[in-house]
Amino acid sequence: MNHALVTPAQRTALGAGVLATSLLCLLPLAPSASAHGTVITPETRNYGCLQRWGSSEPDEAQDPMCYRTYHENPNAITAWKAVYANNTGDSYKQVIPDGQICSAGGQGETNYRPLDRPGPWKMTSIGSNFTVDLYDEARHGADWLEVYVTRQGFNPEYELIGWDDLELVKRTGRYPYQAHYVTDVSTSGYSGRHVVVTVWKASHMDQKYFLCSDVNFS
Repeated sequence: MNHALVTPAQRTALGAGVLATSLLCLLPLAPSASAHGTVITPETRNYGCLQRWGSSEPDEAQDPMCYRTYHENPNAITAWKAVYANNTGDSYKQVIPDGQICSAGGQGETNYRPLDRPGPWKMTSIGSNFTVDLYDEARHGADWLEVYVTRQGFNPEYELIGWDDLELVKRTGRYPYQAHYVTDVSTSGYSGRHVVVTVWKASHMDQKYFLCSDVNFS
């Protein structure tokens, strides 16, 4: 059997090619543009529905808000990681209307308007000091997180959330590209049912996420 001869120069070129390929495999992947994220603690409205029911129909008696969301637009549950608005600049409170905060003003990848609906959403019990854990599947990075809480006396079972109903309790600094952005939040004077609204400014472009989590301060 004849074997093709490989010259020293060819062996050097082949070795360099293998080395380059190996080094490329070690480089971190760039953030994906097709995946996003949400707050998983305390869980957001649609992420909570997904955790309890998956993509199946929720039980109306046990979980009426998830049931209504499912029948209005099941994608609002299954597409849990894309509640964002693009190109809002620094004036996002003027761009995202009152009553449409939990749906990012309807600018996400599906119709998230069911998430704005007042009602008995399932709550996560928290104390005056709590932790926000935002899971970023795409590792977009974060320029900052802003954490708001509905003011005492506001009732999200019956009222749409407006910006004047929210009190800023934490603004973070920058996070690098990673899977979780975690911040501890300290509050006082809150009790009972509230909504924690987390605004996440992604680093890869002017893209902000509006993430509503129902909580019970106990």
